[in-house]
Amino acid sequence: MRVQNYFDEPVAASYDEDETGMFAAEAVDPAVSFLAELAGDGAALELGVGTGRIAVPLSRRGVRVHGIDLSAAMVARLTAKPGAEAIGVTIGDFATARVDGTFRLAYLVFNTIMNLTSQDGQVNCFRNAAAHLEPGGCFVIEVMVPDLQRLPPGETVRAFTVSPTRLGFDEYDVVTQQLVSHHYTVSDGKLETMSVPFRYVWPAELDLMARIAGLRLRERWRDWHREPFTSDSTSHVSVWEKPW
Repeated sequence: MRVQNYFDEPVAASYDEDETGMFAAEAVDPAVSFLAELAGDGAALELGVGTGRIAVPLSRRGVRVHGIDLSAAMVARLTAKPGAEAIGVTIGDFATARVDGTFRLAYLVFNTIMNLTSQDGQVNCFRNAAAHLEPGGCFVIEVMVPDLQRLPPGETVRAFTVSPTRLGFDEYDVVTQQLVSHHYTVSDGKLETMSVPFRYVWPAELDLMARIAGLRLRERWRDWHREPFTSDSTSHVSVWEKPW
């Protein structure tokens, strides 16, 4: 089955332009510290490495990093960055692409697990991560908690961004757990549109996928600061461990 690449040009060309939100130091630094602690003196594998938002600063912390990504355009931005020569990259589907060697840490950040739009694809991702881990190694995922509590009964669309130059809507199918994010942006007087499909996934479902792959839950937090995960949490950082 051919995997669709939604992060080629022109998405890659502007991906790093926003220095706030996910690119802000207060978002990046805690994630890098969390991952560096788990990696220790071992190597790390980033699934969906993109332009290296996490991989580059993690490598600067002394962690040997290898990344897998489907988009050659995104990887081109990564390899142009200072220090990126220390990061190995494999072009391919991170649910199935294999890399030589084993790793102390594998990780997926910023909802990237949802880019796999089938349950089988997500299960394969866990299996692929587990196959790359050394005994005692960890697989980390940062992902949103499905926001269905804010979706009134009978409605399928929820706005997540409304501004004079940008509109964003999530369209849900609660039967199939499919989610399509629709983006409408006015740039230089022109309207640009993009729709990207995702598959949202629950924490308990992720735990079952981990068990299928031979991993066990080690810890789950609200965020990279290790704040407690509660029923009010809108996202989570989960760590599964490969038994010795």
